[in-house]
Amino acid sequence: MKNTSSTTSSTTPTPGAALAGMMVAKRDGRRLEFDDSRIYAALAKAFVDVHGDLDPLTHRALAGLVARISKEIGERFTVDVKIYEIQNVVEHVLLDSKEYDVAEAYISYRTQRDFARSKATDIDHSILKLIGKDQAVVNENANKDSDVFNTQRDLTAGAVGKAIGLKMLPSHVANAHQKGDIHYHDLDYHPYAPMTNCCLIDFQTMLSQGFRIGNAEVEPPRSIQTATAQIAQIIANVASSQYGGCSANRIDELLAPYARKNFDKHLVDARRWISEESAHREYAEEKTRKDIYDAMQSLEYEINTLFTSNGQTPFTSLGFGLGTDWFEREVQKAILAIRIGGLGSEKRTAIFPKLIFTLRRGLNLDPTDPNYDIKELALECATKRMYPDVLNYDKLVELTGSFKVPMGCRSFLQGWQDADGNDVSEGRMNLGVVTLNLPRIALEAAGSKEKFWTILDERLSTTRDALLYRIERCAEATAANAPILYIFGAFGQRLALTDPVTTLFKDGRATVSLGYIGLYEAAAAFYGGAWEGDPEAKEFTLEILRELQRSAAAWTREHSYQFSVYATPSESLTDRFCRLDKAKFGSVADITDKDYYTNSFHYDVRKNPTPFEKLDFEMDYPQYSSGGFIHYCEYPILQQNPAALGAVWDYAYDRVGYLGTNTPIDRCYECGYTGDFDATARGFECPECGNANPATCDVVKRTCGYLGNPQARPMVHGRHSEIASRVKHMPGAVGSPAGSNAVPDAGSAAGSAGVGQAGRA
Repeated sequence: MKNTSSTTSSTTPTPGAALAGMMVAKRDGRRLEFDDSRIYAALAKAFVDVHGDLDPLTHRALAGLVARISKEIGERFTVDVKIYEIQNVVEHVLLDSKEYDVAEAYISYRTQRDFARSKATDIDHSILKLIGKDQAVVNENANKDSDVFNTQRDLTAGAVGKAIGLKMLPSHVANAHQKGDIHYHDLDYHPYAPMTNCCLIDFQTMLSQGFRIGNAEVEPPRSIQTATAQIAQIIANVASSQYGGCSANRIDELLAPYARKNFDKHLVDARRWISEESAHREYAEEKTRKDIYDAMQSLEYEINTLFTSNGQTPFTSLGFGLGTDWFEREVQKAILAIRIGGLGSEKRTAIFPKLIFTLRRGLNLDPTDPNYDIKELALECATKRMYPDVLNYDKLVELTGSFKVPMGCRSFLQGWQDADGNDVSEGRMNLGVVTLNLPRIALEAAGSKEKFWTILDERLSTTRDALLYRIERCAEATAANAPILYIFGAFGQRLALTDPVTTLFKDGRATVSLGYIGLYEAAAAFYGGAWEGDPEAKEFTLEILRELQRSAAAWTREHSYQFSVYATPSESLTDRFCRLDKAKFGSVADITDKDYYTNSFHYDVRKNPTPFEKLDFEMDYPQYSSGGFIHYCEYPILQQNPAALGAVWDYAYDRVGYLGTNTPIDRCYECGYTGDFDATARGFECPECGNANPATCDVVKRTCGYLGNPQARPMVHGRHSEIASRVKHMPGAVGSPAGSNAVPDAGSAAGSAGVGQAGRA
């Protein structure tokens, strides 16, 4: 049950009895119960603009004005009142009270809001922001280089798509998005086009049965080199037909049969040219091992050199680690060895594909397990290149109902069986995300838990409508819109041109995601910034996620689609929501003053628990957020101490399902420094020589679920601030979550731009 205990501020008025039952007709068509605390909040902002901070005397005067306004509204209107009628009464009372400056500020704010609504749907204005290189536009996606022509073309199309999309959305959804109550993700692509989000590509069926791309009929491959070349072609086409990430679920097991074909050919050659029979297998294995390495290296280069039609490198993830035969093990080892080696002559860290290694008890977890040697190689790789992230097999099955890698970054499908009772993961997809601004709800609640739950219910209703619209729009696609997805097998079934695409979406086959951001800030609004050690505060955050889960489950029962709760990665949203809320509520300690909101359920990045304490704290959340989640820990340099990372992996196995590694791996090619670059106002620089030239340094940071190169492709201000605020979690003794909650001073290395110094130990 929700905790509805109230801690309402004594300065906040409550609606008068004379207005009981009165409804407000909003501009977007909604009808909401009259609540004069909204008038109070709007006037408080105007008073602050004019007088500065509100003292107790001003609060009382403000409360008196609101009481007068409510009384007049109650006398003039009996059932419904329109929003502009309320505004007229507010302005009249302010002028009558000789609060001329406050009236001017209030009117100015309302006018600015009207302008903002109009500008958002004005294509000319959107294009001018792009031409003017507005940072929030050109740096919204850290995987897009806004200087190159094809990205500029995509950004231009996206600006048009957003303006049109806002006009297509239900008016109350568009209004909620523009205000920052919710975020309707990927407006540059959807709903203007009925595109889907992310997926697990059904590579196995496509490779085994053949497929078509453009004018080419592609036959099944007869070698591992051809198989990886076809995989690269498929990835490029899938990424151009959707807007999210794509994954190969178990690529070691997928490619093993094609590596065997190479082996068989080499064995024939060995028998023909080598007289000693005992050397035949050794020869075939050595040749096949090189074929596997070359094929996997080519795949990595292909992915990193691809530019899709949407102006970015395909967001691609490769899952591996469960294979046990010789071929599967060799594929695993090749993936890791290639990543350790780096790209090109400078050995730079590859950003894509994201590597996801699976740990499983009895297979590779303990020194006596048959694939433990590959786990050791994975640990070495993670200390040097941050990837692979790890999936813990047993915990993931517990959380999501079956084993599978995420679709790109962190979006997980739920367990699902086809009509024959077969568990199916490949060929399934996500239809999109709408994210709730939890910190705003907490700020609007002004200390009242009861009001928090009331506002949350209202926002969930709007979010449900937004998600239903996403589904309806995706259902309007035809198979001809994306042949690679619907006709040639990427989505697991091959539809005819006239078949409805909804056959691939319904009854839980696809997911649609209810996202959230800023659980830390939502609790900070009620319990202060150091709440992590307070059981009551944590229970409050868990109850928020339980309410989201209950809502998603109810929508799933009501509609024939799987609604999932999703811990939004919030690459640019961490900036957008906080920026909008700072403009609305001012600089609020531990909430808007940081210029970013904390991703999903994560521990405050400014604090320094041990990795074990952080995992113990976060492990309670994914059970209510199984549609998408990831944990990660910040470490100092680990390259000389992979055993420390191994201890965290082992500790995490029965606690969390998905874990990433953040460790300093930046490189300066001018002075030779390797470690953690220092954050500057807009980028990073070598702490030894000050080099910030992306051509002569390699800066790699975890953007959110993916890695990014912020020196080559800058990020929005809020994300950059969040990265600069991250404190290293020093591996220590395994213990209970009782770590320090101290926030570094603003001038300290970890609390300011000098985050690099925290990692040079």
